[in-house]
Amino acid sequence: MTKEELTLEVIERLKKEYPDADCTLDYNEAWKLLISVRLAAQCTDARVNVVVQDLYARYPDLNAVADAPVEKIEEIVRPCGLGKSKARDISACMKILRDEYGGKVPDDFDALLKLPGVGRKSANLIMGDVFGKPAIVTDTHCIRIVNRIGIVEGIKEPKKVEMALWKVVPPEEGNSFCHRLVYHGREVCTARTRPHCDRCCLKDLCARNGVEEK
Repeated sequence: MTKEELTLEVIERLKKEYPDADCTLDYNEAWKLLISVRLAAQCTDARVNVVVQDLYARYPDLNAVADAPVEKIEEIVRPCGLGKSKARDISACMKILRDEYGGKVPDDFDALLKLPGVGRKSANLIMGDVFGKPAIVTDTHCIRIVNRIGIVEGIKEPKKVEMALWKVVPPEEGNSFCHRLVYHGREVCTARTRPHCDRCCLKDLCARNGVEEK
């Protein structure tokens, strides 16, 4: 089986296993997703979803966040960890959106990358979830699982994994495929405990297939 054939089979099985998989960060506007994905670095999506409720209760729109003192933002987002740097990035990002983009999030990948605190993972998430464009989000679940299965081999750097996946994942499937990998990584192909290979829908395809992790 070629890597392309393997990838297509994995995509189809995960579709059946997680038909409704979607982004697990709560948002109803693009700028809120930008904030949440910045807060999600080294923090769970569940905690981020709680913390942003407090942030928006005090600062309900983009302009309010842009005008808020960085110290006040930091007080609210501190439970997500790295409060100082995250608050600084959020404040600077919202100011740029207000002053340079009329309060709108740009739908251009390179423009997104220029925003404070926005890396390739965040930019891809925005492109896929907000604008419905081809996207591949290489978070820790994605990187772990595609290596275990053998879609990529021994590649751990997010950008290199992303580039490898672009070669084998159909563009229209990338965004939802990565969301499904998150669900599968949390529920079955786990990182902190031994993966639950006995109930994995991919076990007969998996290069790892129960082998102890080094």
